[in-house]
Amino acid sequence: MTVRHSPGLQTGLRSVIPMHSVGNWPSRRLGDLLEAIIDYRGKTPPKAASGIATLTAANVRNGRLDLSNLSYISQDTYEKWTTRGLPEPGDVLITTEAPIGEVASFPCDGKYLITRRLMALRGRHGELDNQFLKYMLMSRPVRQALLSAERGSTVPRILKTDVTNLKVPIPDVTIQRRLAHILGTLDDKIELNRRMNRTLEAIARAIFKSWFVDFDPVIDNAILNGKPIPDEFADRAEARREILAQDIGDEGVAGYRHLFPDRFQDSPLGKIPKGWTIKALDEIAGFINGAACQKYAAEPGEPSLPVVKIRELGQGVTLQSDRARLDIPEKHQADDGDVLFSWSGTLLCKIWTGGPCFVNQHIFKVTSASFPKWFYLLWINRHLEAFRGVAAGKATTMGHIKRTHLSEALVVVPESSLLAEMSNVLAPIVEAATRTELEARELAAWRDALLPQLLSGAILLGDEGEPA
Repeated sequence: MTVRHSPGLQTGLRSVIPMHSVGNWPSRRLGDLLEAIIDYRGKTPPKAASGIATLTAANVRNGRLDLSNLSYISQDTYEKWTTRGLPEPGDVLITTEAPIGEVASFPCDGKYLITRRLMALRGRHGELDNQFLKYMLMSRPVRQALLSAERGSTVPRILKTDVTNLKVPIPDVTIQRRLAHILGTLDDKIELNRRMNRTLEAIARAIFKSWFVDFDPVIDNAILNGKPIPDEFADRAEARREILAQDIGDEGVAGYRHLFPDRFQDSPLGKIPKGWTIKALDEIAGFINGAACQKYAAEPGEPSLPVVKIRELGQGVTLQSDRARLDIPEKHQADDGDVLFSWSGTLLCKIWTGGPCFVNQHIFKVTSASFPKWFYLLWINRHLEAFRGVAAGKATTMGHIKRTHLSEALVVVPESSLLAEMSNVLAPIVEAATRTELEARELAAWRDALLPQLLSGAILLGDEGEPA
C-alpha cells in the first residue's frame, strides 16, 4: 500500500504566513489571568469497580481527552476528595509530568475527578478565554518554555509556579474567542477524521471476523447446498439461517459466497473451511525488532528522525521524543503505512501515520512478501488479547511476549485466489482509514504552524475570520 500526503507543508505555509512578523499583543503573567487552579496531585484515591471516573495525565494527549481507559472511585470518595474546588466544563487540563505540558478541555458529559500529574486551569471571566488558553498552552513557544523548566532526573516534571509564571501574549478577549473559534474548527475536522478512522477500522474488523474467524460465508454455502454443519458451528448456523431468509438476494452478501467452500475439514484449531491451512503468525509475516536509540542518538541541531518508543506508538511523536541520526540502518526505519507492533508494555499493533521515524527496541516493524498488509495486521490484532494475558503474567515491571509466542499463535489462511479477492474488499477499507488519519495529522501540522502566528498577532484577522 502506498500512502501519499501533501509534501512541503512548511514551505507552503511560509508563502502565506509572514513568519518574520513580530506580535503586538502585550505579554502578561499567566497566573494573574486565572480565576481558579484545581490541583489534587500528590495523593491517589482508592479505586472502585464503578462510580466516578478519574482523569490522569495518561488520559490527556494531543489537545484532547482519551477516555478509552478509565479508573473509578466511589461517590463517597469523590465527595471527601473534592474539598478544593471542582473543574468546570471547558477548564483547561494540563499535565505536569509524564508527559509535561499536554493539554485538553475538561469534558461536559459528567463528573470526573482529576488526580495524578494533572491540574485544571480556569481563565478569569472577561480576560482569558478557556479555549484560547488551551491553544496558547499547545503552541510550540509555550511548550518549549515549559520543557525548559523541567526538573527531576527519574521522572521529569514541572511545578505549578512554572505554569503560573509563564509570560504570554494576551490580546483582547474578543480576539481570543475569534482565534479559538478558528483553531477549534480545525480541531473539529481532525476529530471527525479520527472518528471516521475508528469506524473504518471497526468495519474491517467485523468483515474479517465474519469471513476468517466465524466462517459465515462457508456456513451459508453449507446451508444452501445441504452440506453438514459441524456441531461447533450449530448456534452460528441457526443465526445464519435467519439471516439467509432475509438477505439471500442481497448481492452485497451473496456476491462473495461463491468464492468460499461449502464444507469443513479438521485442523489443529478445530474445524476450518475445506482447502484452507493453518500457519503461525511468524510464518505469514516477518517481525523486525527495533534498536536501542542510544546507539544512534542525534546531537542538538543535527538532522534527525524522531524515535518511536512504546509511548510514541500509542500517542504520537512530541517535543519530548528522543531523536536519532539519519545514518541508521534502513531496517530500523519506518514511514507512513508501515505496521508497527509493541511487543512489550502496551502490546499495540497499528499502521504508523507519524511520518519517517526510527524504530526503538521493544517494537517490531512487521512486513511480509507473501501476504497482504490487512491480513497480518488484523490477525495480529486478533491475538493481542491473548498476548496481553501472557504479558500480564510476567514478573517484570513491563510485561512482554517472546518470539516463541509468535510461533505459537496460529492463524487460518485461505487459498491464495480467495485471499486475492478478499484484498479487493478489505485493502481499500484499511487504506481509507490510513488516509483519513494522515489527513488528520496534516491538519494538526497546519494548526500547530498557525498557532504561534495567530497567538502572537503576526496574522491579523477580520471579523469573519479572514486575514485582515
